[in-house]
Amino acid sequence: MSELAIRARELAKNVGPGGKRRLVLSEVDIDAAQGELQVIAGRSGSGKTTLMGILGGLVTQDQGEVAIFGRRLDLLDPAGRRAFTRESIGWVFQTSGLLPNLTAEENVALVLNMTGIYGEEAKRRSRQALDWVDLGRRAGHRANELSGGEQQRVALARAIVKEPLLVLADEPTSQLDTETAQSMMKLLRAVADSGTTVLVATHDEAARDYADRLTHLEDGRIVN
Repeated sequence: MSELAIRARELAKNVGPGGKRRLVLSEVDIDAAQGELQVIAGRSGSGKTTLMGILGGLVTQDQGEVAIFGRRLDLLDPAGRRAFTRESIGWVFQTSGLLPNLTAEENVALVLNMTGIYGEEAKRRSRQALDWVDLGRRAGHRANELSGGEQQRVALARAIVKEPLLVLADEPTSQLDTETAQSMMKLLRAVADSGTTVLVATHDEAARDYADRLTHLEDGRIVN
């Protein structure tokens, strides 16, 4: 039986000032196995991004608990949570977030630099990650010289280069055409098949074809 990669229970989150706070998540339970690709589906405003932020340690919930491979994020102090997520969680966002004047290789290597890996080792691993997303030939091109689809593949290379336990992809295909979006989902499927747990938050119905499990979020609650 695969090891449980994510175990979250009774997550709740309110946002907004004072008396105008509104409930974004309510009593959300979610599990994910090692090597699973789980799609979290829902319309804009359903709470997908907030849920991903909590699971990735970027947002602190008001209620509930989150464990990543048994490590309780909600019990870590802020510095400990930042260190754990920096080393163990890779992110792909709606936009690539690449630094435009750096090359693809340099953008990927920045993640390794943040974990203390520099020089030839960082270069080797960055090239390897870019080769994996079929962009090794573009490693020396600046980010602003790449197409939107290529930039998203560099973002995926950046997410996997540190060999994380978990990859979280928040609307990774929303700005891509249909063919390029399918290519991105195939790569995320391959990441999961390699043993890394992958969660994809999306309203793209085609993404469901690549999922091991579909979780539907509506108005901050899981409805399936």
